[in-house]
Amino acid sequence: MIRFLKILPLLFAGFLYAQEEKVQSVYFDFDKFNLDEKQGNAVVDFIKNTDSTRIESIQIFGYTDDIGKEAYNFKLSANRANMIKEKLMHNGITKKIIVTIEGKGRILIDDDVIENLPEKRSKNRRVDVVLNLNPLPKIEIPGFFTTIQKKHIIGDHIYLENLLFERGSSKLTFEAKTQLDKISRLLLKYKKFEFEIQGHVCCTPPYQKEAIDLETRKRNLSQNRAESVYKYLVFKKIAKNRMTFKGYGNTVPLGKGSEYDRRVELVMTKI
Repeated sequence: MIRFLKILPLLFAGFLYAQEEKVQSVYFDFDKFNLDEKQGNAVVDFIKNTDSTRIESIQIFGYTDDIGKEAYNFKLSANRANMIKEKLMHNGITKKIIVTIEGKGRILIDDDVIENLPEKRSKNRRVDVVLNLNPLPKIEIPGFFTTIQKKHIIGDHIYLENLLFERGSSKLTFEAKTQLDKISRLLLKYKKFEFEIQGHVCCTPPYQKEAIDLETRKRNLSQNRAESVYKYLVFKKIAKNRMTFKGYGNTVPLGKGSEYDRRVELVMTKI
């Protein structure tokens, strides 16, 4: 049984980086520390199937149920942890990355827990093998950025994470205007860039590519969103001849969720 304690997020047009921890639990019979062969092989496979270049360390923690004396349970939990250590080393797992082998003794159960008590106790007679993984290397998706760069090529997308809209609306939110203020300062600095402002929508049927703007009652929502950004950048003194705008309806979803498809992007057309 593998339990993932932390799930690593994938950020669109960004980076893949975070500490990660994986845990596999091995369960024991009551008052025993001899290892079931099937579970032993499973924990070895669990480690060997993990990218070895990312394994920073392995920790092994043994536990018992709440039956019996405390001192005895500490010894039993330590024996269980050591049994796992021996299994790993016997199968080629180097000792130097096993940084902790610890028996933690019994896991107490709340006094008011009565239902399924034998099952709860059986889950406490275990060893947790914890893999501490190094961060994944930074991954950049070519051509996608979250702000204006000093250098671009034609076709680069500037995906503005806060440039999102309410459902059915083309009005800029406070967060959107704040981000556009930052973008406009960069556009004034790098005056050679020309770009298309691309508007998008979500949540329309496949046969209906465009959505209705609730304010105008017309089916041109993505176009209106792009135009709202265009007008705001004109207000921030970005030259009109550097910009065009166009609505793309629901034809370019990001795959991150509907809220991320109610967006506007900038795409470089001349550098």
